[in-house]
Amino acid sequence: MAPFGKIFTRELNPRTTAILAVAKANGLELETVEVDAANPPADLLKVNKLGKVPTFVGSDGYALTETMAISIYIASQNEKTTLLGKTKQDYASILKWMSFFNTEVLPHLGAWYRPLLGMDPYNKKNIDEAIKASQKAVAIVEEHLLHNTYLVGERITLADLFATAIIARGFQFFYDTEWRSENPNVTRWFSTVYNQPIYLAVSKPLEFLDKPKLVNIPPKKAEQPKGKKEKAEKPKAEKPKAEKPKAAPKPAPAADAEDEPAPAPKPKHPIDLLPRSEYPLDEWKRFYSNNPPDQAMEYFWKTVPFKDYSIWQVDYKYNDELRLVFMSNNLIGGFNNRLEGSRKYLFGGAGVYGENHDSVISGAFVIRGDEYLPVFDVAPDYESFDFKKLDPNNPEDRAIVESRWKFDKPVTVNGKEYKYADGKVFK
Repeated sequence: MAPFGKIFTRELNPRTTAILAVAKANGLELETVEVDAANPPADLLKVNKLGKVPTFVGSDGYALTETMAISIYIASQNEKTTLLGKTKQDYASILKWMSFFNTEVLPHLGAWYRPLLGMDPYNKKNIDEAIKASQKAVAIVEEHLLHNTYLVGERITLADLFATAIIARGFQFFYDTEWRSENPNVTRWFSTVYNQPIYLAVSKPLEFLDKPKLVNIPPKKAEQPKGKKEKAEKPKAEKPKAEKPKAAPKPAPAADAEDEPAPAPKPKHPIDLLPRSEYPLDEWKRFYSNNPPDQAMEYFWKTVPFKDYSIWQVDYKYNDELRLVFMSNNLIGGFNNRLEGSRKYLFGGAGVYGENHDSVISGAFVIRGDEYLPVFDVAPDYESFDFKKLDPNNPEDRAIVESRWKFDKPVTVNGKEYKYADGKVFK
């Protein structure tokens, strides 16, 4: 399928992440073109004379600038989308929150972290003011989320995806354990949205800070004038120093290293030691993502070679400790994040069944190989789950897999039936 268009951006640009996530949700392929902000290419300047990103150019030649406009345009390509709300008031509220994060949160966060990274001149007073301004804006969001699961309505909308991408810089550099304990509503909401499959597909796995990465002290780059001094003294008899660049030949040891024993190869994933399968699991992941559930399951049973793969029911051991549904769903998201090291060897879905203070977690996974441990032990908390091998030729076991991946049937645990409440797919 030809790309729907291309998006000019920079790597992990916060104003682009939501655009890519929405495109993923709508099944639209976008070609990403990463550019140098200081030296924008001619094809970008042709459609955006300011040379700013993100800038969108459709396959039909339609060009669009400004992050909010692009996000809405991509979201609107699916006429049945819920990302733009159900009513005109929903839509207006979505625009309000997108504008709020774009103008009240991101600029202050930028004024906080950019000088500490040496991207802008350092001024302690200016940074102190940026910290206060950003905290004031985020406090408004914290209060709103005390009474609301999402920014608008009871389902994720474009506002949530957009705002999560914006505030991610705060979690990347500053929002440590203490901050998160003081802002539990923003933290809960951020984790919930970030761990959505469409968002994770276009961003790095979520990792929370124990301590801030950046603190308000001058960055080391401020010492760079020493380099200039050396340049000024260059005309002196310091030409030997000028030859210091020849220290760069220190890669020469690489040549000498050829005579030394080769370093031990990087350890492989245990699954890499298995004979190669003729069927890559990515084929199934793509089919599942792009086809109706019934059609996808029919394809799965006909196509996946179970001489190379096995299927497992995965149930949480400590259901009596589960509290709110959204927190249980976040638990699934965290488990999925910690499975990242085995991503190419497994696919699955897990759901929360029941209601607040009375729920269970159950899922099903297909994995490469015949044993679950080599795949799942990359997640330190795998021991919190029970693993039961299923038979792909047994109709009852097939029904378990299908219900966990379609999220369309209740589960029965200890004789009690629990209806599906929420869940996540790992692919």
